[in-house]
Amino acid sequence: MNNLFQEPQSNTLLENSALCRKLHLNLQRNQKQDHTQLLDEAAAAFRYEDCQDEYWNPEEFSLLYGTALWDESTASQRVVLNQLYWVAYYSQIISAEIATIYFNQTSAAGLYAQEDFRTVCDMLDLESAQERAHISAFKTIADQVEAKLFGERLFSYPMRSPFTETMIYADTNALKRWWKQLQLQAFGLLSAGNTFLACQYFTVRGLRTLNGKLVQHKLSRYYQTHLDPDHAPIPAKISYYHFMDESFHFNSSTLLSHEVVNCLNPPTRFESTVANLGILGCQKDHYHFSAAINGIFWFDPAIYSTIYRLLRSPIFGLDVESAKAMLQRCFSQESAGLHRSYQTHQEAMESYKAYLTPISYAWSRNREMALMAKNSIDTYLNIQRRSLRRVLPSLEEDIINQRPVEKKSVLESGTLP
Repeated sequence: MNNLFQEPQSNTLLENSALCRKLHLNLQRNQKQDHTQLLDEAAAAFRYEDCQDEYWNPEEFSLLYGTALWDESTASQRVVLNQLYWVAYYSQIISAEIATIYFNQTSAAGLYAQEDFRTVCDMLDLESAQERAHISAFKTIADQVEAKLFGERLFSYPMRSPFTETMIYADTNALKRWWKQLQLQAFGLLSAGNTFLACQYFTVRGLRTLNGKLVQHKLSRYYQTHLDPDHAPIPAKISYYHFMDESFHFNSSTLLSHEVVNCLNPPTRFESTVANLGILGCQKDHYHFSAAINGIFWFDPAIYSTIYRLLRSPIFGLDVESAKAMLQRCFSQESAGLHRSYQTHQEAMESYKAYLTPISYAWSRNREMALMAKNSIDTYLNIQRRSLRRVLPSLEEDIINQRPVEKKSVLESGTLP
C-alpha cells in the first residue's frame, strides 16, 4: 500500500537554474511595480460625491446589464447599477483574497522542504501584503458607497474568516457551509506539511485567477483608455492597480503549479486524490453563472433578496408587487445579459481546460471541466423559475425579519457595521 505522503527526497529545485531565474525575476518585477502605495493613497482620497455621477467600469459591466431592469432604467439609475457592479464584484474578490492570504502562508510552510524556498516564500509574502492592501481599498469604497446610497449593506459585509464559503452567493445551507469549513481547515493542515499539496494549491489559485483575468483586464482598460486619467474615478484607478498586481500573482501560480511541482516526486495516490478534489471543488464553485453580474459565478436564487432590497430602495422605488414582477423578468426570462454571462462562463471553462493541459495527475472529468460543462441557459432558467415560485410569496416578510440595523443610525454615522 502506498504511503500517504512521499518519503524525504533530494532537492531538485536548486538544480533547475532556469526555473530559479524565473522565480527571482517574477519576484523582482512584482517588487518593482508594486501598487500598494498607489492603492492606499487612492482609497484614502476616495469621496463618493466626487464621482457619483459617472461610470466606473465599461457600460456592459453593470449590475443586471442587459436585463429588463437595465432596459427600463433611467440614465442616473444606470450609473448606480454600473457602480454597484464594482461594489458587488470587488466584495466577492475580498472573500477570495482573504482565503488567498491564509493559503499563501500554509503553502509557504509546505515549501520549506525545498532548499531554495526563500524566493518562493518572499514572493508569497509580498503577494499577501498586496492582498491586504486590495481588501482595504475595496472595503473602503464599498462601505462608503452603500452607506451613502442605502444606509445598510447590500453586497458588502464585515470582515470574514478564510474558512467561510468563498462564494458570497452560493447554493448552500448550514450543513454545506460546515462541511466546506471542515474541508478548508483540513487542506490548510495538509498543505502546510506537504510540498506537493503546497504547489497544487496554486493550480486551484491559478484557475480561479484565470476567471478574474477575463473580467479584470476589461475593467482595467476603462482607466487605461480614459480621456483624462488624472481625473478618472478612483474606483477605476483601483481596478487598474489591482489588475497589475494580480498579473504577477497569476505568474506565480503558473510557475508553482506547472514547473516547481515537476521538481518533486510524482504524487502518491492520496496526494493526487486531494489535488483533484480541490480542482473539482473549483468546478463546483464555478458551475453557476449569474444574470445579475457577468463574471462572478453566483447562484442567483441566493441573491434574490439583495436585488429585491435594491428594487425597493429609493434608487428604484418599486412597490412590493412591482419589485417581485421585476425579479421574475430579470431572472426567469432570457436576456442579453444572461447570454453575456453564459458566454463568460464558457470562456472561463475553456481557459481552465488549457491551464490544466500540462497537469499530468488531473482526472479526466477535471481536465474536461465535465461538471461546469453540464450547465446551460435552459438549466439556469429552470432553476430560477422553480426558485422564484418558492421564494417570492414570503420575500417581503423575510426581508423585514432579516434587516439587521436601523437605517437612520447608519445614515447618521456614515459607516456600516
